[in-house]
Amino acid sequence: MDLKERAAQLVRDRRPFVHATVVRAQPPTSSHTGDEAILLQDGTIEGFVGGQCAQNSVRTAALGVLKTNESVLLRVLPDGAVQFPEMPGASVVVNPCLSGGAMEIFLEPQLPPPVVRIYGTTPIAQALTHISELLEFSVAHDDAGLEQFTGTTAVVLAGHGGPEADVIRAALDAGVGYVGLVASRTRGGAILDALGLTESERARVHTPVGLNIGARTSAEIAVSIAAELVQELRTAGLRAPEDDTPPRAAVTEAVDPVCGMRVSIRPDTVHLRRGGDDFWFCGPGCRASFAQGTEAV
Repeated sequence: MDLKERAAQLVRDRRPFVHATVVRAQPPTSSHTGDEAILLQDGTIEGFVGGQCAQNSVRTAALGVLKTNESVLLRVLPDGAVQFPEMPGASVVVNPCLSGGAMEIFLEPQLPPPVVRIYGTTPIAQALTHISELLEFSVAHDDAGLEQFTGTTAVVLAGHGGPEADVIRAALDAGVGYVGLVASRTRGGAILDALGLTESERARVHTPVGLNIGARTSAEIAVSIAAELVQELRTAGLRAPEDDTPPRAAVTEAVDPVCGMRVSIRPDTVHLRRGGDDFWFCGPGCRASFAQGTEAV
């Protein structure tokens, strides 16, 4: 499949990735303006955005983009090149192994949208559903049962009754980062007191739910809830689960002992073992330089 189809598949599978596009390529480089690639959490690159040395710089920057969820314009320059200024949204990497030229690659993170599970069929629940869809959240409803919390970012109980305590307990046990209960301060406090929550669990439950904007109507209350969700996602560290598969091993890095570049350790990373120690390199040139005059095993 082509990259567009591959990206669509990753979105459906809720797998995070970075879309990389070469927006400028100054000869001599092996890439051209418009070249594209997809970079996965494990450092895999699908597509083409430059040779091996350039790929190391792009891979390292892309892994950082996935952590911050902020797009970056990466400028990859050869050693001794005139520096572009660092600025918000732009990063400069000097790659001593480039044969010349310069590249600019736009790195755009693609993270799965938050999954918001809404309980209840009240006007507040209906309005929150519409607003969440406008925000491009992935919306689920309570007909899936208490066991269906895998991959859920937030749970909002807007049914004004029912097994609210059971839902809150199940959501917290499943690791849901935000649980909102539509209730008065008195009723909500009584429910939480009966649950006997720990301090950390209590911090994840919001009741009365929503930002205090003086909301009165169902639609206004739904807006306040959606606003609080956005605040939690943007400023308080709430994150959408990456996918439903077991966590992937973190990508480890090493420093090339010849050129000083940081390289991701992968099965295809150029490698040398000497004296019982392992060394990784950005490319065959650095490996050959390091191995010259040494005994390698």
